[in-house]
This record gives sequence, C-alpha cells and structure tokens, in this order.
Amino acid sequence: MAPEASPVEKRTTPALALAALGIVYGDLGTSPLYTMQTVVDETGGHIDPHLALGILSLIFWTLIITISLKYCVFVMRADNHGEGGILALMSLIGRNSSETGRFLVYCGLFGAALIYGDGIITPAISVLSALGGVDVATNALDPYIMPLAVVILIALFAAQRFGTASIARFFGPIMLTWFAVIGLLGIAGIARHPAVLTAINPYYGAHLLATKGWASFVLLGGVFLAATGGEALYADMGHIGRNPIRSSWFLVVLPACLLNYAGETALMFGPTKARDNPFFLLVPSWALYPVVAISVVATIIASQAIITGSFSLTRQAMQLGWFPGVYIRQTSDAEYGQIYVPFVNWVMMSLTVLLAITFQTSNRLAGAYGTAVSTTMLLTTVLLYTTMRERWGWSTLRAISVAGLFMIVDLAFFSANLLKIAAGGWIPLTFGAVIFTGMVTWRRGTVLLREQLAKLTEKPGPFLQNLAEGKIPRVQGMAIFLSRSSAPVPPLMTRHVTQFGVLPEIAISLTIKFEEIPRIAAADRVQFEKIADGVWHVTVHFGFIEVPNLPLALSQAHAQGCPVDPKKALYFGGRDDVVRARERHGLMIWQRLLFGFMYRNSVHTVDRFSLSPAQVVEIGRQVEI
Repeated sequence: MAPEASPVEKRTTPALALAALGIVYGDLGTSPLYTMQTVVDETGGHIDPHLALGILSLIFWTLIITISLKYCVFVMRADNHGEGGILALMSLIGRNSSETGRFLVYCGLFGAALIYGDGIITPAISVLSALGGVDVATNALDPYIMPLAVVILIALFAAQRFGTASIARFFGPIMLTWFAVIGLLGIAGIARHPAVLTAINPYYGAHLLATKGWASFVLLGGVFLAATGGEALYADMGHIGRNPIRSSWFLVVLPACLLNYAGETALMFGPTKARDNPFFLLVPSWALYPVVAISVVATIIASQAIITGSFSLTRQAMQLGWFPGVYIRQTSDAEYGQIYVPFVNWVMMSLTVLLAITFQTSNRLAGAYGTAVSTTMLLTTVLLYTTMRERWGWSTLRAISVAGLFMIVDLAFFSANLLKIAAGGWIPLTFGAVIFTGMVTWRRGTVLLREQLAKLTEKPGPFLQNLAEGKIPRVQGMAIFLSRSSAPVPPLMTRHVTQFGVLPEIAISLTIKFEEIPRIAAADRVQFEKIADGVWHVTVHFGFIEVPNLPLALSQAHAQGCPVDPKKALYFGGRDDVVRARERHGLMIWQRLLFGFMYRNSVHTVDRFSLSPAQVVEIGRQVEI
C-alpha cells in the first residue's frame, strides 16, 4: 500500500517558519516563564553565583542535547511516510508479533497516553505562571489571579468548537513578537553581569551534579521544564515539515530562550526576592503589564497547541484500532489537522480547571509537571534505538553510541521527576495509566469481537450457489453491507436474506481498513471485485491521519467501474451488544465491563464515515466475548 507524497521535506520559507513558531513552539517558548522560578523554589531561594552558573549550564546543555541533537537531528529523521509523533513511530517499527514487537507497541502506547496527562497540566501551569507576573507589581490583585485563570481556561476550551483556522494565522506573528521580547529582556539582564555567558562551559553543570549529590536530582526536575514541549517538534512534522521546524528552532527559538535564561540567571548575581518570578524581575516596571498581557496570549497559544495535539492523537489512536470511535468534526476544509473532538475537549477542560483550582499557583503545580513528559521522552529514545537498528541499518555499536547518550540524559531526568510523584507527579501518570488501560482493553476486546463475528460468517459457497440457482429473490435497490472482516459475504448480508427473504439487485459487501501509514495514495484508495451477479466486494483504505469520507471513496470506485452509487444506496451496519460468554475468551470481568461500556458509547457509523443518517440502518445483535 503506497502512501501519498508527504509534505515533510518542505523547503523553509518565511511563511512556514512563522507557522512553526505559532504551532510548534508555544510550549517550549513559554518555558522561561516558570522553569527558573521552579529551580529557585527548589533551592529555597538561596542561590550563589557559582550555583546559578551550574543551573544555567544544565539548561543550556539540556536544550542542546535533548532538543537540538535528539529531536531536530535524529528523531525527526524517523518519520512514518512523512508523519511524526510517538504513535506514528510505534506503527512504523512495532508491526511484528514477537515479544519485542509487543513491548515496543506498549512503549508507544504508554508514551502516547502520557501526552494526555501533559495536556491537562500545560494550560494550567502556563496561564497561572503568566498571570503570576502581576505579583511583581502589586499584591492587591492576588485574589483575582486564580479566578481569572479559570475564566481564561474555560474560554480557551469552549472556543475549540469553532476551530482555530481563522485565528491560527495570527499565532506565528504573536509568537515571533514573544521571542523578540524574551530575547531582548535576556540581553538586558546579561548586560548587568556578562559573566553568566561562561555557563556555556559544561564544567559548571557537571560540577553542580558532582557536588550536590542527591540534591542535584531535585534541581534536575526543575531544569527539565526547559525542554517540555520537545515532542511537539516531532508530532507536528508532517504538517509543517522538518526543515521549517529546524530552521525556526536554531534561528529564533533557541537563541531567544537561551538569552532569556541567561538574563534570569544574571539576576542571581545580585540581590533578588526569593518569592518573585525571575522572568518578570527582568521586565522594567513601565513594561510589566504589557509583558504580562503578551505572556498570557503566548501561553494561550501554547495551550492551544497541546489541545490540538491531543485531538490529533485521538484520531490516530482511533484509526489504528487502539481507541473507541468518538465524534470528530473537521473545522477546516483546507487543513486536515484542524479537527474538534468534543469528548476529549470537555474531559481535558474539566481536569485542567480542577488542577488550577486545586494547586492555585504555578509554583505548586510545577511539582506535577514533567513526570509525564520525561517518561514519554524516555520511551521515544527506546523506539529511536530500534529505528536506528531496524530501519536505518545501523550497527549495534553505532546505535548504542548515539541512543545511549540520549538514554543517559533521559534516565537522569526521568529519575529526577520520580521525586515529584508525591508532590503531584502522580496526577499525569495516573491519568496516562487510565488511558493506556483503556487502549489495551479496547484493542483486545475488538480482536475477540472480530474472532467471534468470524465464526458467524458463513462459507460463501452455499450462499452463492443459492443465489446462482435463483433461490434468493432479488428486488430493486442498492444495499451496502458494512463489514468488520474481509469476507466477501459478511454475516450482515446473509442475515438480511434470512430475515427478509430477498436481496437487493445491487448488493455490496464493504470492508474499511485503516492502514499503519498516514495517507493512502489515490490509486490505492479502493479495490473491488465481482462476487456474483449484482454482488460486489469493495475494500476502502484510509491512512491513520485521514478523515474517512466513505461517500467520496465510493464515488471513486464508481468512476472506476463498480456499480455503486453512494447517494442512492442504503447502508447496513451492525450495532453489536457485547455480553458475557459462557466460556472465558481472554478478558477479565472488569475488562469485559470496560470494553462493553466503551463499545456501547462509541460513535455510530453515520458519524464516523460522513454518511447521511437517512441512508443508514443499524442492526443490533448480541455477541459473546
């Protein structure tokens, strides 16, 4: 199955580089708002110049090794026919049924599930940290910061139903302004104490780790926040292209962030108030409120990116068979990535607002941040090593030399973030574990369901013989029987004949397959074959990021000679009711109950495949698993 040409090799243009700033770098670009503040809090506010240089050195080399080398140079090479993201990587290398293959699949699934955990924390901590800048000017507005954050968060999620296509074009210029502002603020800070630039020497970071011992792990948990958002580079690669993403990072984002972190560090060479956010201490008093305003907008854009990413992740998981069908609405005719998933949106909104109300400030919420992201990055490295060996043909020594460096860094941050579990890190991990459990249960349940339905499938011989001998009356009309299997004569067709005693003059068995590649070439979209007089079997293929428009695909089959008219046909689909089997089939009781709940509440055929409700008939039946 050949995929369509992907846009991953797009050349860098000013428009695409600007789009990358607005879509990809919201999370990474707003990290200076809370990273240094978190580190300062971890030290109790007692930072001498030597310790400050060590912290800055760790941040510098974290961005160089983790983002610049790992993601920009290596991970973004591992595209699945142009698409990125941990699920795309998982489907690329986890296609065998061996124990290793299953382990890699579970690594990818758990990493993807943790992205949802990151998604409920990012909006809360970003907005709270931006509004917290008001503290630097006055304490009078403290009681209003959290309620205002809740209002902003609710408005953000409520606006998702309208789509972001109309406002997304403003994201790039706004983020470019943001990076210019934080870079200039950093330069002003560096001018006070230029000695901070010596932190580029890795000695300072290594010395801090060596001398602080166990306490250095606590600091690493805060330092890691500078790299959160790194997965977005890979996840958005298919949409933006790897070249614009890389160019924007090296030319704009990395310099601006490093300058700002250096400027914040310069403040620690002189007297500072421990409770104040170092980012806002860089801001002149006359510019404080404008900077707070633009920081709020920048964090909203960062939150928008993680929400949109969660929507895309849901669609990928659903079409790869790891997530129950949920209603997805396309909000743009031009961009496939512009989608809206109501269920995911409202669940994330509820949990995000709950976190903001519970933790009150970004300082407290920082303890919950980083555990999910560090785990996902670690799992990405595991999959990257396998890609180096199996897809790129690297030797074991070469792969270990490169992936081993990333693994050491990832393990250090993963271990550091484990210390945050009691302080709130358990929240995204628990949420991710729940999503992972649901994914695995759904996959196992659908496999068992398919096996049971296969047993109900009659051999085509007797049915086709009766049809040829005229024992099955034919009536005018066209019926399309949606089938979960590739059998040319599905149970729904034979059941229709048994119940009604007739078969329409045009009867089509339709199998829909979602492939483990992102897009399907137009020439490979549909295949069909004639089974008997007036009986056809059609197979339609979709990639895991495509919107499954069934009428459009069937129109293509009609143009190629199949006598199917999607506008005149009546679609028959099964609406199965899962019941307990007399014999155990591999699901524990709680798994069967969970699968049954998800299956009953999954989206109907009419919503998933863009069918007209007037043309769809769903037939209920009980299936034992």
